[in-house]
Parts: sequence; structure tokens; C-alpha cells
Amino acid sequence: MTKLRQIALIAFDGFQILDITGPASVFSAANDALGKPYYQVVTVSAKGGLVSSHSGISIQSQSYKSSKLVSIDTLLMAGGSADGLEALSRGEPFMKWIKQTVQRTRRYGSVCTGAFVLGHLGLLKHKKVATHWGSCEKLATLYPEAEVDANALFVNQGKLWTSAGVTTGIDMSLEMVAQDLGTEIANVIAKRLVLYAKRPGYQSQFSPLLKAQVNSEPQFLKLIEWLRRHLDQKIDIPRMAERMAMSERTFYRKFTQCFGETPRDYVEKMRLDNVRILLSSKVSLKQIAFLNDYSSSAQLAKVFERKFGVTPALFRKIHTQ
Repeated sequence: MTKLRQIALIAFDGFQILDITGPASVFSAANDALGKPYYQVVTVSAKGGLVSSHSGISIQSQSYKSSKLVSIDTLLMAGGSADGLEALSRGEPFMKWIKQTVQRTRRYGSVCTGAFVLGHLGLLKHKKVATHWGSCEKLATLYPEAEVDANALFVNQGKLWTSAGVTTGIDMSLEMVAQDLGTEIANVIAKRLVLYAKRPGYQSQFSPLLKAQVNSEPQFLKLIEWLRRHLDQKIDIPRMAERMAMSERTFYRKFTQCFGETPRDYVEKMRLDNVRILLSSKVSLKQIAFLNDYSSSAQLAKVFERKFGVTPALFRKIHTQ
């Protein structure tokens, strides 16, 4: 019988529940997709038993002293509340065990603010890492020897894997499965979990649409959603102004004040963000150009290379398997 790959998810009082349940769902779904056990998911805490999440929901865990933790393949540190992380960091025996264990694992990492625990253990030195966008500055200040990527969904540096906020732990876990079992299995899992797409790690934490939701005035939210659905069509200021029931001058002024860039630049950013997503699929460059209202694949390539410094073909080669 093939030895199971043990996935240890580290929990503590005050942990973010999706940082545990997200990766756990991905690895267990991999077993379902294969039709046989491949991963064994174990939640680990200092004392074992019930551990209370930040949302108040408790989950069962095993103590790090458990004899069942004999050969951990992957160790992932969950994020959580500041108080919970601080209390965890004071637990010297458990912290010592985590540091010793990652030396023996095939890979280890963190979801969201779990990166602070790895930093406390000295495991982020000279590494490029990700964490929740709201904690990037703090992580960089506390651990200046780490290179904090404020944009990435997740980052893989050798054995070390770190992801951004909350649901990005799912994206990171999917990529781990893709490396272990192939992208076909990962895509089956994404479909089973009803995920929009298997997002590659180089995507920004904030797509233009998400930035709009965070930064924009309520009156612009419907426009941004409409833009997302019509990227294959000609979109200009007169058409957008008409949808907003504004004069072109008023629309241009209010849009620019709200987003800090012109409507034209914003639409191009949305299109290029969509192009990057499509480049991780098997859609042809010609079709990608059509879906984003570029007159030809040559025009798309010119715009893309000007923005990112590489051709779409090279980008696809680098970022897909």
C-alpha cells in the first residue's frame, strides 16, 4: 500500500477557520478525484482536542506530541487573530516542534497571517513571501530580511510556500496538488469545489474589479460589473457616461477622482488582468484577443509586452505547466 502524504495544518485558539478548512477541502477533494487515499489531513495544535477559531467555531485537533504524526509531508501554518498569534508564539515547546518539523518536511508554509509565525521562527530570511494585504507592511517591518510581495496570491520559494489572505490558501493548495498529481486533477478539484478558476500565484490579490469594490463610490459598482461582462466590446467614454446618466465631462472627472486613473487606463487594466487569467488556460491567443476587444493577437502582444515586459507567449510558457 502506498504511503499517504500527511498534511499537517497548524491551529491555535483564534485561528482563521478558512485557513484550515480551505486547504483541508482541497487535499481531501484530491483523494475523491483519485478515487483512493493519497493525502492524510491532520489538524495539529499545542494541546490537542477542540480549538476555537476566531469566528467561534471549534474544530478537533491532535496534539503535536501525538504518535500519529510520524512522517509529515507538508506543514501549513494558519493565520488568525493578533492575540492568538502572539499567544502561540509564546508556546516555546510547540514552536520548537514546528521549527524542527519543517526541517524534515518536503514543504512547509503559511496561509494569511500565519507568515508571522514563520517569521518569528526565522524561516522567512532571504525569502520572497506573501501574506494578507493588510499585514504586508507590518510583516516587512518586523522581518526586513524577507521580501514581502504585496501583490501575489501565493509565493513558492523552494520548500517554502506562503499565501495571501484567507481564500488564497485554496489557490496555493490547488497548486501543490497540481505539482503532485498534475493540473488535470487540480482542475477536477476546482470544478468540484465550484471555484471560478484555478488562479496562478502571480495574479494580484486585488483584481481591478475587487479594487473597485473596495475603493469606489456605490454609484460606480454597477458600472464596473458591467465592464467586466463586456470586455469583448468597444467601450469608450461616451458609452460609459451614458450608462451612468452623466455628461462625458462629469463622468470623466468623477471616475478619475474615484479611481485615480482615467477610464481608458482602467478598462485596459481590466482587460490585461483578464488576459493573464486566460493565458493560464488553453484558449488561443487569437481568441483571447477577440474576448478582450483587441483587433488582433499582434495588437494584444504589443500592448501586453509594453505593460509587463514579456510577450504573452513567454508569459504563458513561464506561468503554466
